Amino acid sequence: MSTARSAAILLAKELRSEFRTRELLSATIVFALVIVVLFSFAFDPTAAESRRYGPGLLWISFLFAGSLMLNPSFARERLNDTMDALRMAPISPFAILSAKMLANFIFMSLVEVVLVPVFSVLYNVSLSGVMVPLILVLVLGTIGLTVTGTVFSAISSHARLREVLLPLLLLPILTPLLIAAVEATASLLVEQPALDRTWVALLAGFDIVFLTASWLLCDYLIEE
Repeated sequence: MSTARSAAILLAKELRSEFRTRELLSATIVFALVIVVLFSFAFDPTAAESRRYGPGLLWISFLFAGSLMLNPSFARERLNDTMDALRMAPISPFAILSAKMLANFIFMSLVEVVLVPVFSVLYNVSLSGVMVPLILVLVLGTIGLTVTGTVFSAISSHARLREVLLPLLLLPILTPLLIAAVEATASLLVEQPALDRTWVALLAGFDIVFLTASWLLCDYLIEE
């Protein structure tokens, strides 16, 4: 069975499992919304302050939501030794990892679809005219967040303090991605928006590096 077909089958399984209960997705959306609303009431920013500080607050919300969502990525596989069965199946280890990455990317994208309009309303930030480049920035940033988070979730899945270990491993690695994502988003929220291609190139480079690394190291990541 090809890697793409195996990944598609496993992705369908991931989506069915989550949408059947929607526990993790619902909790993540509520958590992210609470963060955005609390920041709005705490700072009560003006339109100028929202354009200045809004991108950072938005990506902090994405980071916290991603940490909550990515932590249990391999929780289901720990039950009933499902991961052992997947490793014994005639499929590529990268198919297992890529299915997790794609599922996490879809879930995070759904969170962002809910969160970005709420952010626009609460912070009085107009997104008209910049939606296409903003979507590009969000996609590149979300790919980096979910790829890196899935990789480190696999690493920490068997640790005793995995809930604490994942953020400790993830946050330093994601610093360049977050800086680039915040700066690229900020360039779109100014009075005369213009997408900064330097930061977009950094986002794309980060994604390529970690996707390549996950492909090369997938055998070790999926092992015990």
